Amino acid sequence: MLNLSPYGFDVTQAKTRTRKERARAHLERERSISIFIQKFLSYLGLSALFICLGLLVGIVGYHWAAGLSWLDALVEASMILSGMGPISPLSTTSAKVFASLYALFSGLIFVLAMGIVLSPLVYSLLSQLQVNLKQENYQEGEPQQKKQDK
Repeated sequence: MLNLSPYGFDVTQAKTRTRKERARAHLERERSISIFIQKFLSYLGLSALFICLGLLVGIVGYHWAAGLSWLDALVEASMILSGMGPISPLSTTSAKVFASLYALFSGLIFVLAMGIVLSPLVYSLLSQLQVNLKQENYQEGEPQQKKQDK
């Protein structure tokens, strides 16, 4: 009879592992955590790069289209990119068109940045749950039935 813990593994087997095996498993867990942190930080940096590029587009656009000073253009672009809304009233048609296009662009930048940041988290979660979808198990969207020998 198996002596199962609340987490579903055999407790007697865990007790019989050697110290060397436990140390190896601990090092492997630490290594996988450090790899995850490195990947997450690199994805976070990539996301920050896209946000900075989006902010730069907004600053230059508001300075050029609306005639705002660099500081006012920074504030306006930051407020639009963060989803807070416009600060300065826009008087010209070109400024209003740019503001409209930049608001749509900002929404896409937000979705892109969140997708980049969340992708390693979702991947890690799925790998922890051991979700394995293999191509050979599916044919045109339906699982294949295993051939049974007659």
